Amino acid sequence: MVDQRDVIDAFRSYLRDHNLPVTNQRIAVASVVLLSNRHQTADDIARELRARGASVGQATVYRTLELLVGSGLAVERDFGEGYKRYESARDEPHHEHLLCTVCGHVTEFRDERLDRMTALVAETHGFARHRHRLVILGVCRACQSGTTRR
Repeated sequence: MVDQRDVIDAFRSYLRDHNLPVTNQRIAVASVVLLSNRHQTADDIARELRARGASVGQATVYRTLELLVGSGLAVERDFGEGYKRYESARDEPHHEHLLCTVCGHVTEFRDERLDRMTALVAETHGFARHRHRLVILGVCRACQSGTTRR
């Protein structure tokens, strides 16, 4: 597992290597994204920063998210909701997502059978698979039982 300081230091190094200022606001945004296991929207990140007492404008959040994705330290996810979510690009294998259409909670999962199946489908159609993306939309257990996450 990557030490939390290491991932923030990697972002600082990325900024310096690209002759970009290392600002407190950028580091604050990076810490919200890189030190979380959640799939957060730009609005979620701005809300978290306000809750922490950080003064970071929405434009800075968006620009920093672009830098984090460009650095390879964060991943942008589009689940077809009309907005993007961001997650840390932890050193974990490829994974899929379950998205609750009621509360918006995202659950990650990995299934070797699915990996084998996508390779087989690609091969059957003479397709050289590089990667795939799967998002299963539905209702999470909490929303089914009437208890909400938010």
